[in-house]
Amino acid sequence: MKTKLRHILATNIKNQRNLLGYSQVKLAELANIAPSYLATIELEKNFPSDKVLENIAHALKIDPVELFSMTCYPIEELRIFQKSVIESYEQALKTQITKFFKKGD
Repeated sequence: MKTKLRHILATNIKNQRNLLGYSQVKLAELANIAPSYLATIELEKNFPSDKVLENIAHALKIDPVELFSMTCYPIEELRIFQKSVIESYEQALKTQITKFFKKGD
Protein backbone atom coordinates (compact mmCIF):
# COMPACT_ATOMS: atom_id res chain seq x y z
CA MET A 1 0.00 0.00 0.00
CA LYS A 2 1.33 3.40 -0.98
CA THR A 3 1.65 5.95 1.76
CA LYS A 4 0.28 9.46 1.68
CA LEU A 5 3.80 10.78 2.28
CA ARG A 6 5.09 9.04 -0.84
CA HIS A 7 2.14 10.42 -2.80
CA ILE A 8 2.79 13.98 -1.63
CA LEU A 9 6.49 13.65 -2.42
CA ALA A 10 5.87 12.18 -5.88
CA THR A 11 3.26 14.79 -6.73
CA ASN A 12 5.42 17.70 -5.59
CA ILE A 13 8.45 16.45 -7.51
CA LYS A 14 6.41 15.98 -10.70
CA ASN A 15 4.68 19.35 -10.37
CA GLN A 16 7.88 21.29 -9.73
CA ARG A 17 9.74 19.37 -12.44
CA ASN A 18 7.00 20.19 -14.94
CA LEU A 19 6.91 23.81 -13.80
CA LEU A 20 10.60 24.11 -14.58
CA GLY A 21 10.16 22.30 -17.89
CA TYR A 22 12.47 19.45 -16.88
CA SER A 23 12.15 15.94 -18.16
CA GLN A 24 12.80 13.09 -15.75
CA VAL A 25 16.17 12.61 -17.44
CA LYS A 26 17.12 16.27 -16.95
CA LEU A 27 16.08 16.31 -13.29
CA ALA A 28 17.88 13.03 -12.63
CA GLU A 29 21.02 14.45 -14.20
CA LEU A 30 20.82 17.61 -12.09
CA ALA A 31 20.14 15.57 -8.93
CA ASN A 32 22.94 13.12 -9.75
CA ILE A 33 20.67 10.06 -9.70
CA ALA A 34 19.63 7.52 -12.31
CA PRO A 35 16.56 8.45 -14.37
CA SER A 36 15.07 5.04 -13.62
CA TYR A 37 15.41 5.69 -9.89
CA LEU A 38 13.68 9.06 -10.22
CA ALA A 39 10.89 7.34 -12.12
CA THR A 40 10.37 4.87 -9.26
CA ILE A 41 10.19 7.77 -6.80
CA GLU A 42 7.60 9.55 -8.95
CA LEU A 43 5.66 6.27 -9.23
CA GLU A 44 5.72 6.00 -5.43
CA LYS A 45 7.62 2.70 -5.54
CA ASN A 46 10.76 3.93 -3.77
CA PHE A 47 11.44 6.44 -1.05
CA PRO A 48 14.75 8.30 -1.39
CA SER A 49 17.43 8.87 1.24
CA ASP A 50 17.87 12.27 2.83
CA LYS A 51 20.85 13.01 0.55
CA VAL A 52 18.84 12.19 -2.57
CA LEU A 53 15.96 14.34 -1.29
CA GLU A 54 18.36 17.23 -0.83
CA ASN A 55 19.78 16.72 -4.32
CA ILE A 56 16.31 16.64 -5.87
CA ALA A 57 15.19 19.74 -3.98
CA HIS A 58 18.34 21.62 -4.98
CA ALA A 59 17.84 20.62 -8.62
CA LEU A 60 14.20 21.77 -8.40
CA LYS A 61 15.30 25.08 -6.84
CA ILE A 62 13.17 24.61 -3.73
CA ASP A 63 13.73 24.00 -0.05
CA PRO A 64 13.68 20.26 0.77
CA VAL A 65 10.76 20.84 3.14
CA GLU A 66 8.62 21.88 0.15
CA LEU A 67 8.88 18.34 -1.18
CA PHE A 68 6.52 17.28 1.62
CA SER A 69 4.25 20.30 1.75
CA MET A 70 0.59 19.50 1.28
CA THR A 71 0.01 23.12 0.29
CA CYS A 72 2.20 22.69 -2.77
CA TYR A 73 0.54 19.90 -4.59
CA PRO A 74 -3.13 20.94 -4.74
CA ILE A 75 -2.35 24.34 -6.20
CA GLU A 76 -0.80 23.42 -9.50
CA GLU A 77 -2.78 26.23 -11.13
CA LEU A 78 -0.79 28.72 -9.07
CA ARG A 79 2.47 27.13 -10.16
CA ILE A 80 1.33 27.22 -13.81
CA PHE A 81 0.49 30.90 -13.38
CA GLN A 82 3.90 31.48 -11.77
CA LYS A 83 5.59 29.81 -14.72
CA SER A 84 3.67 31.94 -17.21
CA VAL A 85 4.60 35.13 -15.33
CA ILE A 86 8.26 34.13 -15.32
CA GLU A 87 8.16 33.28 -19.02
CA SER A 88 6.48 36.62 -19.81
CA TYR A 89 9.06 38.46 -17.76
CA GLU A 90 11.93 36.63 -19.49
CA GLN A 91 10.46 37.42 -22.93
CA ALA A 92 10.02 41.11 -22.05
CA LEU A 93 13.57 41.25 -20.73
CA LYS A 94 14.95 39.65 -23.92
CA THR A 95 13.00 42.14 -26.02
CA GLN A 96 14.36 45.11 -24.05
CA ILE A 97 17.93 43.80 -24.23
CA THR A 98 17.61 43.33 -27.98
CA LYS A 99 16.27 46.89 -28.39
CA PHE A 100 19.07 48.26 -26.23
CA PHE A 101 21.78 46.59 -28.29
CA LYS A 102 20.17 47.63 -31.60
CA LYS A 103 20.33 51.28 -30.49
CA GLY A 104 24.08 50.92 -30.13
CA ASP A 105 24.56 49.80 -33.75
